Amino acid sequence: MIPRNTRSRGYFLQPWELSTLEDAEGHLQRLDFQPFQLQNLVNGALVPHPHNNWIDSVNPKTGLRFACIPNSSPEQVHAAVSAAEAAFPTWSATLPSLRSEYLQRIASRIEEQRELFAAWESIDQGKTLSRARVEIDRAVANFRYFATYILHQETRARWTDTNILTYEHRSPKGVFALIAPWNMPLCSLTGKIAPCLAFGCTAVAKPSELTSMTAYLLSTVFRDVDLPPGVINLVYGAGDPTGSALVRHPRVKGISFTGSTATGRQIRRDTVDDIGKYLSLELSGKNPTIVFDDVDVDKAVVTAAKAAFENQGEICLCGSRIYVQRRLWSEFVCRFVSYVREHYVLGNKVGAVVSLDHYNKIRSYLTLAAEDPISVFHLGSIPPENPECGFWIEPAVLTVSESSPLLTDEIFGPVVTLTPFDTEEEAVQKANGSAYGLASILLTKDGARMRRVGEKLDAGLVWINCWLAKEMGASFGGISVSGTGGDSSREVYTSGRTLHIPQF
Repeated sequence: MIPRNTRSRGYFLQPWELSTLEDAEGHLQRLDFQPFQLQNLVNGALVPHPHNNWIDSVNPKTGLRFACIPNSSPEQVHAAVSAAEAAFPTWSATLPSLRSEYLQRIASRIEEQRELFAAWESIDQGKTLSRARVEIDRAVANFRYFATYILHQETRARWTDTNILTYEHRSPKGVFALIAPWNMPLCSLTGKIAPCLAFGCTAVAKPSELTSMTAYLLSTVFRDVDLPPGVINLVYGAGDPTGSALVRHPRVKGISFTGSTATGRQIRRDTVDDIGKYLSLELSGKNPTIVFDDVDVDKAVVTAAKAAFENQGEICLCGSRIYVQRRLWSEFVCRFVSYVREHYVLGNKVGAVVSLDHYNKIRSYLTLAAEDPISVFHLGSIPPENPECGFWIEPAVLTVSESSPLLTDEIFGPVVTLTPFDTEEEAVQKANGSAYGLASILLTKDGARMRRVGEKLDAGLVWINCWLAKEMGASFGGISVSGTGGDSSREVYTSGRTLHIPQF
């Protein structure tokens, strides 16, 4: 549905009227093109931004501005929180079957507009169109999963030794702040919105100011399916002032945040005095992939490469440290480099990185590696200091010294290190030798080793002979400085109480 009073001639076309990548990119190249101006969704209505405080949104593939993002004020955030608070009593009391119907309708509407969402996700974030389609499908799955999950819930009940029945009852927590990252914009955002609404909470969601376009398209979907006003509100802006005002708001009962460890720490500082405010923080990662010498090498190369370079390495769950058992070292390195060179081609399977700042960050690490006499570039090189057209970085595969920051810092780009190991104990020690504890990938045919090593890895998520497979109802997140994982979505968005009833 095109919102009312929309002019659709020349540069007045709106993004939802450009439903393919070809149409969208063609429109952006018009001489009379004017950047889109996004609007917050508050209480079911798109609200024009009343200030001159805008943030430029840039197409990473070209380096050119294509949209203006409202840098929403604390007053605008307050209006959105108030709308969510007013909607909460009715929405929390809505039957799960009706909430399920709304989620199914949202899923169907996104599915109908798959190419529209994929095109703008590709333009907004820099990812390839094929990768964007995968993430749009995952967004649809997020809504479908929780639409059915809430129809088949269980609870725990026990008898005490004095014949008193005890059982757990869970109810929605209240208004949530949902803050999503820039790397997988729609997938991450809907991964928060779907369970939040399914379990009866209302929310104010804030996408990253770098990648807000598909959230804007999503706001039209909520209006299309007649979602009750205020149930979900979308505000745009940077961490300061928008994000800070949202997490500090006294009527926000919970926060679900995915992003950097530095921002996670700031959120904890901002909420330290609000003891009852629930925090779910999925933060940075520097994840190991461990390759034992009993693997099927062809399959191991494919899995390790996918875990390293999908979405140009801009996934917090990517395996950017690859440890290879020494007997397999030479063969694996040769085949891995050959496979990456052939399959992860810039502009084909590898997109542009999200921004100039991020481009410069990744470039600085590659420069650092080149200056280290111990480092070996098996693949890749230092990109130019001043990119002429977009933020493109070729995949890099390196061997570096044990003390190199490339082994310890989250680079979050198409850069992976290769390191040999000898024993199982050494592999575990190297894998756990990081401050982060988000995810690990273990590649082996040995069933006993799968459990023996898998249960020793300091990570909230462990994948064995696979990567990025997630059961959406299970617990998620990391440990250590990678976040406050361990709770399932049901535990995040609902509060539990235990009732005690004596036998009559």
